[in-house]
Amino acid sequence: MFTTKHQLVRYNKLDKCFQNYGREYSIDELLEAVNEALVEYDHTSDGIEIRTLRKDISFMRTAYNAPIEAIRGSSGYYYCYTDKTFSINKSPLNDTEAEQLKKAVSILQRFEGSPEFEWVNELGPLLNDKFNLKSQEKKVMSLESNIDYKGYNHITPVFNAIINKTVLKIKYEPFGKEEYEITFHPYFLKQYNSRWFVFGYNEFNHESQWNLALDRINGDVEKTNNKYKEDTTDWEEFFEDMIGVSKGKDEQPEEVKLVFSKEQAPYITTKPLHSTQKTRLLEDGLLEIRISIVVNYELEMRILSYGEKVKVISPHNLVLKIKERIKQQFQNY
Repeated sequence: MFTTKHQLVRYNKLDKCFQNYGREYSIDELLEAVNEALVEYDHTSDGIEIRTLRKDISFMRTAYNAPIEAIRGSSGYYYCYTDKTFSINKSPLNDTEAEQLKKAVSILQRFEGSPEFEWVNELGPLLNDKFNLKSQEKKVMSLESNIDYKGYNHITPVFNAIINKTVLKIKYEPFGKEEYEITFHPYFLKQYNSRWFVFGYNEFNHESQWNLALDRINGDVEKTNNKYKEDTTDWEEFFEDMIGVSKGKDEQPEEVKLVFSKEQAPYITTKPLHSTQKTRLLEDGLLEIRISIVVNYELEMRILSYGEKVKVISPHNLVLKIKERIKQQFQNY
């Protein structure tokens, strides 16, 4: 687990805030405190945004097993340690980091049989020898996976094509449509909802952010000698304003306003719907959130998954879409 000095400054500042039981730190107040600490440490720092802060909190929960909770107070939700004796500076970082690396290696070993990943098998014994780690006789961690996923066998060859900058010829069959052949320059692999997608350049329509679902590829992917078109897309930025993988070429994020029930509110606070999420506590314990996001199919499905515990306020086109889907669903019963 590699950390920079700026990350350590942020974690230590958050650690102090979570231990300060004389003050209730909201998410915005935590952001302000962390940015003040960063500027004090490095006057050239521009600070961080709220999405980075949420990632830091999630990281601390995972890496340090920090008991961070969002608790409802008199003026909204605030964050603190539920164990008043806890501090990240009391954690055995060396062993923890080594254990996490060992878990990461076990995940990489899923790419069994690929020459690019043979080195992974050597890391386990080296870590055991250096850190004197105890091997686990039973599993202590479970990850969502689907070994029967139809596109699983395409992950390694597509990954290799991205690394080696190889143009592929692919037979592709969308749901409900006929199979066609595509010459494809792969750039980025993305997993969403237990399915894998590859984004790249489609030679036929000259679209550089075209996506293909791996489970809709028929047969083996075929390598070609075509000249590979280089990619300049910042993929992390590409996915920042959306949920899932569906995004039209000219689609821009919109402000989406939702209101969640009192029962659902704590879950949405501790696990935000999106990194841009801003919250406001309403009467009767209702929670209003605002997110800036591309309105796509995946967002609609996520909203519908909350059932009666959420209401769409805006934008109007999303209200109509959700209303129509609920109407059609009702007709099924």
